[in-house]
Amino acid sequence: MPSVVSTKTAGPAGDPPTTGADTGGTHTPDPDRAAARRRRKAREDAAGLGRSRGGLSSKIRAAVDATGLPLSFVLTPGQAGDSPQFQTVLNKIRIHGPASRPRTRPDAVAADRAYSPEANRAYLRRRHITAVIPEGITQQANRKNKGSAGGRPVTYDPDRHRQRNTVERCFQKIKTWR
Repeated sequence: MPSVVSTKTAGPAGDPPTTGADTGGTHTPDPDRAAARRRRKAREDAAGLGRSRGGLSSKIRAAVDATGLPLSFVLTPGQAGDSPQFQTVLNKIRIHGPASRPRTRPDAVAADRAYSPEANRAYLRRRHITAVIPEGITQQANRKNKGSAGGRPVTYDPDRHRQRNTVERCFQKIKTWR
């Protein structure tokens, strides 16, 4: 990355050039540096890069079918949480058939506990998709603390839930043939 060079601007009526600080001691931001910062941020966002202590990173969120074939991919910055990306990944699913419009709604979604929040479950109910997601540990504790007002435990099919590793197998196939 090139080093930043400060620009000098001439003041009114032949005043000497200033370097970003006025005579009152307050600092005025350099428009070139601000523009460069905006461009860098836009490039990072477009590439799905995020900053962490380890440097730049990204995560690939994917939805796959039961045979391990990819249905949709979303690239996000590495520090982005899993649960907020759940609906984005499902909204990108398009399965083209021989005729008519593409299918966008799977029969069921098997996912880890990280995708268990009520917002994701409500989204799946609204779209008439079966949720095969176990309840999170903190959600169980909160429900039990509420007593009878906490509602019933979440039901899911453990046998179907064991098949959630098809996503990892899909990534392994992609890595093998990269």
